[in-house]
Amino acid sequence: MKRVLVAGLQHESNSFNPIVAGKNDFQVIRGAEVFNRFRDNDPVTGVIKPLMEQGYEVVPTIFTSAVPNGEVDYDFYMGVKAEIIRIAKEEQAKKPIDAITLALHGSMRVKGLGEAEGYLLEELRAIFPDIPLFCSLDMHTTMTERMQNNCDGFVGYKCAPHTDRYETGVHASRMTIAALEEGFKPYSAWVKVPILIAGEQSSTTVEPMKSMIDELRRTETQPGIMAASYLMGFPWADNEDSSCAVYVVADSQELADKEAIRLADEMWNRRHEFCFQTETYPEKEAIDVAFKAIQEGHETPVYLSDSGDNPTAGSSSDCTGFLRLLMEDSRTDLLKTPVLYGGIYDPEATRACKGKVGQETTITFGAKFDNKTTQPITATGTVMAYIENWDKSSVKCDLALFRSCGVDIVLAEAHVGYTTPVIFSDLGREATEADIVVCKLGYLTEFHSAIAKRSIMALSKGSTNEDLKTLNYTKVPRPIFPLDDNFPYSAKENLVAKK
Repeated sequence: MKRVLVAGLQHESNSFNPIVAGKNDFQVIRGAEVFNRFRDNDPVTGVIKPLMEQGYEVVPTIFTSAVPNGEVDYDFYMGVKAEIIRIAKEEQAKKPIDAITLALHGSMRVKGLGEAEGYLLEELRAIFPDIPLFCSLDMHTTMTERMQNNCDGFVGYKCAPHTDRYETGVHASRMTIAALEEGFKPYSAWVKVPILIAGEQSSTTVEPMKSMIDELRRTETQPGIMAASYLMGFPWADNEDSSCAVYVVADSQELADKEAIRLADEMWNRRHEFCFQTETYPEKEAIDVAFKAIQEGHETPVYLSDSGDNPTAGSSSDCTGFLRLLMEDSRTDLLKTPVLYGGIYDPEATRACKGKVGQETTITFGAKFDNKTTQPITATGTVMAYIENWDKSSVKCDLALFRSCGVDIVLAEAHVGYTTPVIFSDLGREATEADIVVCKLGYLTEFHSAIAKRSIMALSKGSTNEDLKTLNYTKVPRPIFPLDDNFPYSAKENLVAKK
């Protein structure tokens, strides 16, 4: 029975967020425990299941993930990497490993080190120089030379929002199986495309990404093409590797190069088409539009995205600027229910609500981590609900619902994402019954979209500013669009040879 080593690292690291994400932010699954933790829409599950179904012995190592945040703590990362390498060496000593298949993110960055994925791949390749090594990646991967030089082939998600994470894990396993059973010898081509694109401008449900992804799928039907990916980079990380990319895996270098260059030219030629598909306004105007919609009898709930402080894109989730505008707006008194706001990451303020449900209290919250963008809010209000050890995010934490100035504010003890309405319903508020729901998101997830009667994105401030020109980039390679424009580009000249 052939043996395939598997591992997973999932984290999107925002260099503009001052938080350093450590062991308390990550869920870590070790060894065979992963077989009891299969999940829908999960790349690790997608990697493992096809291998097991084909009769391979899956050799599990470490699988760790967290809500996007700031850069990752150096010691935590080095410990996880060392554990993966130790298990790999021990298993190789018992019986040879025949292949490696990983579920990685591609934009995980380590404080004081840089890329996470490349260093892991480099160490694994040093131990296993001759066996197949394939990886699934997030669509928002920032490709690096170290990654390219130490892996046989990558495949990225093709859907944003990322509803195809499981399928992408399956795709990586298919490449592994082809290499082991069919004699497939992979050749890869990577072309840099000097563009920074916010995720909210590159949803695959609308143009130009919709037809670009269709073209990727058509490319993959060609004889000899094993995978074709648009890797959109991560714009909220200021580093020397920042860029979009095209990555193609094929059965010849000539074919891989040809298709990667063609797809890169397509992306570059359509760069001006990337735009916000959701209604988008400056902060105050977004609030005015929402209240006007309610006044005119628009169906509810109307959703507002506090996009500049989106924790699922790695912001700190403690910026108060947009919330302050809502709390100072007397129009909240005219709503049938308080504005529902998710939320603020503040451990101390959350715990200050414990044992006080139904009581009036004064607390100070927000700007615990990012105190340059906004300032803390001190407010008197009522604690409406409190949950201990809420377990529907990557880590367990306490939650509170604090009502003040016409707004019900979710306070979180940990850095959680506001990706589903469950966080509100667990605290006793149904999003479907609110006039206005505010989430720290960019585009709405499918769960919120299913109930939103109107979606408005506010260009608020934080570590995920949607207007990329407002961010203080110092390391990204220049020229790069949209920070720069009207500069020449040749896809062929940006084809990076594998070493």
